[in-house]
Amino acid sequence: MAFDALSALRAGGHWVDLLTAEQKEVMKELTEEEVTVLNRIKSRLDAVAPDVQGQDVKVL
Repeated sequence: MAFDALSALRAGGHWVDLLTAEQKEVMKELTEEEVTVLNRIKSRLDAVAPDVQGQDVKVL
């Protein structure tokens, strides 16, 4: 079975469903190793994040 980068990212807690179609196309091309790195980074960041975070949206 072929590697599904979007599913692996989603399972890692990334909000891939909020990406644009163009961004999803880029993410779909990631290798398994690249997804592993992203998931590890997210896990480490989540481990040091406060329990509750506000959402900050900046429009340039």
